[in-house]
Amino acid sequence: MSATVSHDGSPIVWLRTEGRRPTECTHQDRITRSLLAYGVLAGPFYVLVSLAQAVTRDGFDLRRHDWSLLANGSPGWIQAVNLVLTGLMVIAAAVGFHRALRGGIGEAWVPRLLATYGLGLAGAGIFSADPMAGFPAGTPDGPPVTFTVHGMLHVVFGGIGFVALILATFVMAKRFRREGRRARAVGSAVTGVAFLAGFIGISSGSGAPAVVLAFTAAVLIVSGWLSSTSAYLYRHLH
Repeated sequence: MSATVSHDGSPIVWLRTEGRRPTECTHQDRITRSLLAYGVLAGPFYVLVSLAQAVTRDGFDLRRHDWSLLANGSPGWIQAVNLVLTGLMVIAAAVGFHRALRGGIGEAWVPRLLATYGLGLAGAGIFSADPMAGFPAGTPDGPPVTFTVHGMLHVVFGGIGFVALILATFVMAKRFRREGRRARAVGSAVTGVAFLAGFIGISSGSGAPAVVLAFTAAVLIVSGWLSSTSAYLYRHLH
């Protein structure tokens, strides 16, 4: 960061970004960067809080249980809050995307899709998944014994949010390709395909370790994509 003096003697603050000429750091830019920072944090926050519970909760098996099941049992409120807070951070990031994507492909739809994903996460936190596959301890193996309204709403909110996120990755891939950002275009497209495959697998109801672990891997990949893309827009804001 550096400063110079305008023709009337008042100081002007400039923010230097890699590979770009210095641009004036305005109040609006600072707000946009603050919003995008939530997108950088959202994925790691969700992953770390979920993994911390996964390795400490009795009976939870990363090979058999997806992270949504952590919202069950007496400590389940932790995962519920994790989902809601992550959703709110994604919504804040969506506002940042709206302010940062000035013109071009995805200007309108990417923020809307990310906001939908954020709402889906928050809704999935408010409405917990039904116990299944032996978790919490004492729950019979296999699918839920009964399907509750809460459990169905969890699936609906989660499903809508996941579809919106998948679409957002594909739209950003198209935008990056149009801008000549080939590596980011490929990364966004691969992320979308990987998450779509993981989502289809877990939606099949299969509790096979390969399916559960593939979905977990897809969550890690898409969380990294959100952080990386938010950080990219943060650095290249103009």
